[in-house]
Amino acid sequence: MASSKIATGSGALAATIVGGSVPVTGMLDAYPLLAGQSIRYALGGLLLLAWARRLPRPTPADLASLAGLAISGMLGFNACLLIAQRYADPGFVAALLGGTPLVLALLAPLLAGRRPTPLTIIGASLVVTGIAVLTGGGSWHGPGLLLAVLTMLCEASFTLLAVRVVTRLGALATSTWCCLLAATLGGLLATALDGPTAWRLPTARETLALLLLAVLVTAVGFCCWYFAVSTLGADRAGVLIGLMPVAGLLTSVALGAQPLTIPSAAGVVLVTAGCILGLGPDPLRPVMEPAAEVQRG
Repeated sequence: MASSKIATGSGALAATIVGGSVPVTGMLDAYPLLAGQSIRYALGGLLLLAWARRLPRPTPADLASLAGLAISGMLGFNACLLIAQRYADPGFVAALLGGTPLVLALLAPLLAGRRPTPLTIIGASLVVTGIAVLTGGGSWHGPGLLLAVLTMLCEASFTLLAVRVVTRLGALATSTWCCLLAATLGGLLATALDGPTAWRLPTARETLALLLLAVLVTAVGFCCWYFAVSTLGADRAGVLIGLMPVAGLLTSVALGAQPLTIPSAAGVVLVTAGCILGLGPDPLRPVMEPAAEVQRG
């Protein structure tokens, strides 16, 4: 189906944008974490709101899911990712984070009341293996393992908690509401925990990073990702998460930050094979219709 191909391309684009944005995120290392996230999501949410002009109102159940998504899948994910790297090598955290496609392949169908798809599980397993080979693993100490697992679960929640909402509201509305909620909650937490020092003016470099993250990773990336989830299903779309470390690797190679080694190239091949297999046609799976989008106008 044409819609499936468009959704696959949309999900791949979202994963590539996120993976390639790692150097941009690093530009905010010295900026207060929660305040930076709040500003980023506020800018992204306002851009999406301006594009949509009008949005369907979420129900109380929708708001509960969106709030959980904002807390765990957005604010919680970024916090866990940052803290985890204090107790574990980045490669170890990335390898654990690479288990997300398999988590989605197993949990998403069960939460939807159906059996996991063997083809998707096999594809997700290949993706996980490829990411482990690509990142090279690493070591951890203290709470490093626990924090890496929490990071993976937060990443999975970004998709799992949105499934029902995106089916009812559409990708654009889901992206907009979760950004506005994350901006509000992040701002309140930043003020409560860090006080006035959380809101210093960003430097020119930090401002550029915030704008890139707000426009590309948040506004564009979120809409593309949730469109893929609404069309392909969370389990099948999940295999595309494997493209995040691939994009990060290729960006680093292009910038001359690291060479392309044989293990990393083998990891890219495994991830690619897993994505192709996991997104293959499944005759037993019911066809999903994408959620209706709010039109701009």
